[in-house]
Amino acid sequence: MQRIYLDYAATTPVRPEVLDAMLPYFSNEFGNASGVYSWSRTAHQAMDKARDTVARILGARPDEIVFTGSGSESDNLAIKGAAWANRHKGKHIITSSIEHFAVLETCQWLERQGFEVTYLPVDSVGLVDPEQVKQALRPDTILVSIMYANNEVGTIQPISEIGSILKDTQAVFHTDAVQAAGVLDLDVDKLNVDLLTISAHKFYGPKGVGVLYVRKGTNIEPLIHGGGHERKRRAGTENIAGIVGLAKALELSYEERDTENARLEALRNQLIEGLSAIPHSRVNGSLTKRLPNNVNVCFEFIEGESLLLNLDMKGVAASSGSACTSGSLDPSHVLLAMGLSHEIAHGSLRLTLGRGTTQADIDYVLQEVPPIVERLRAMSPLYRG
Repeated sequence: MQRIYLDYAATTPVRPEVLDAMLPYFSNEFGNASGVYSWSRTAHQAMDKARDTVARILGARPDEIVFTGSGSESDNLAIKGAAWANRHKGKHIITSSIEHFAVLETCQWLERQGFEVTYLPVDSVGLVDPEQVKQALRPDTILVSIMYANNEVGTIQPISEIGSILKDTQAVFHTDAVQAAGVLDLDVDKLNVDLLTISAHKFYGPKGVGVLYVRKGTNIEPLIHGGGHERKRRAGTENIAGIVGLAKALELSYEERDTENARLEALRNQLIEGLSAIPHSRVNGSLTKRLPNNVNVCFEFIEGESLLLNLDMKGVAASSGSACTSGSLDPSHVLLAMGLSHEIAHGSLRLTLGRGTTQADIDYVLQEVPPIVERLRAMSPLYRG
């Protein structure tokens, strides 16, 4: 049986070059970067080099880069940290209704602490209207958090335009760029952001390491106390192997970005065209402002979970939405926010492509999905052909 992985938005394999760069820091060069002897100096130098690499790709200063344990931790540090540090200026926060749960649940937690959150709607393709951000601003707005690209439907948000609107306000601007990293431009000055989140395992780096960019002059309160690490913004002994791997993976992704994006776009478009030909199907997300590797389609009269199980039996790994909600039977909050009914949203399929995806993989999926959909619909009491 074939084995085809089409869930690169959930996680990616570590590239061989990345693993090779990491290996010395598990064994021979195992020092704690906070020490003063040679083992520690070697570890600290490796971390400094990695920080320089990440800063260069983000168009940032090295002292604006904070290494964390994940994208979710970076989101929490950005949002809770900025909210607490600026609470004397106000307690109003703006975000969107389609954010990753690392943002949404953090905002909901802050509401229980006395903050007020405005959740902006999106249009039918999942886009936030910058004008609605402007209209939602208040004198006490201290933070705006809008994701760069949606993890479920692949829609790319007008982050730079939103950032321009916020430039003359007191509001700190954060973007969750976890899905954008390795694919889209991360230049923080072009994006007009104060805080930006990425996670290594989304671009062929290791799990368990992320980055939060913090613009100089932006105040955040730390979540983790207990040491002076990361300029007192994140206590804890640094994961040197992970940090080295993150920097190497990010560097490789950006060296190959243009070529790989073009290749993936061509395969993505074939997949979208082929799946759209299935009756009673709907492509979700923007067709023009879209990540090059994302395909999200709803099929009426079937359950997405049944479709995923049938694809798994054919050797295809896919998803119905966010990897963080894969155990939930509830329909996607993103699709509901875009105006889909519960019934249609339940029949969603997300296929995300990556470095290992081939033309043969796309051909195989387009061969297997239509009969699976037809078979599942034949069992549905709602389907009439």
